[in-house]
Amino acid sequence: MVELIVGKKGKGKTKVLLDRVNGAVKEANGSIVYLDKSTKHMYELNNKVRLIDVSSYPIKNADEFVGFICGIISQDHDLEQIYLDSFLKVAKLEDADITNTLEQLDKIGQTYNVSIIISISLDKEEIPEAFQEKIVVAL
Repeated sequence: MVELIVGKKGKGKTKVLLDRVNGAVKEANGSIVYLDKSTKHMYELNNKVRLIDVSSYPIKNADEFVGFICGIISQDHDLEQIYLDSFLKVAKLEDADITNTLEQLDKIGQTYNVSIIISISLDKEEIPEAFQEKIVVAL
C-alpha cells in the first residue's frame, strides 16, 4: 500500500504531497499523519492532519525509522494514511539502497490497511524496478 511521488530535489514533490494530503482529509474516515524533517509546512496542512517532525526523534538508521512507523500505526487504530516528505532524509537512506525499506513499508501498509504516500528525491529511473508500478507522480 505504498505510493511514490518521485523527482529530483526542487521539482515540486512537497507541493504535490501537501495537495494530496489536504484533499484526502475531505474523504478520510480515520486519521492522517504527515511526517517531515521539520515543522516548516505546519500552516499549509489542514488542522485535522497530525504533523510529526521526525528530526526531533533519535532515529539513527532505516530500521529504526521502520520501527518508528510501526509505533505510529500501533498507537492509532483509526490511522488511514501516512504521508512521508523528504523520505531519504527522514529514513536515513541518503546514498543508500531504498529497496528493503520500501518493501517493509509496503508490507506494513498492507498488513494494517494503511496507505503510505512517499515523496522521494530520485528520478523515476532511479527507483527500484519492483516499485516502478507504485509511482503515482513523476516530476
